[in-house]
Amino acid sequence: MIDDLISRVEQAVDAAERWPDTGWPVRFGQRMEEVANLEAAEQLPRTAVYREEALNYWRQARLLGQDTAAAGRRALQALREGRLHDAANALYLCQYLEQPLSAQAGTWAPVYKEFRQFCSTSNN
Repeated sequence: MIDDLISRVEQAVDAAERWPDTGWPVRFGQRMEEVANLEAAEQLPRTAVYREEALNYWRQARLLGQDTAAAGRRALQALREGRLHDAANALYLCQYLEQPLSAQAGTWAPVYKEFRQFCSTSNN
């Protein structure tokens, strides 16, 4: 069962690192124009009123993705070494950092929930 959990964390790390590239539908400006990833934001005309807002959003998504991926790698190391308390802390941090994007990204909250279920069934 821990191998399944490790696999899920590996997938989440990979997904988080790609958040600004793969993106998701986000709308900006009064016209609610969709800008689905960082590349699309960078390609907006410099005169677009919402360009800076879109760039800032996707750059923040990139930073959050990098931070959660780093914490996810710490969780992986802890899981592989059987340090469940350290893994819990790292995965909690992942889902906490993801919260501003959780409705769109939805990467870490399910992994953290699965980890908690794993811990509760392992203790019984």
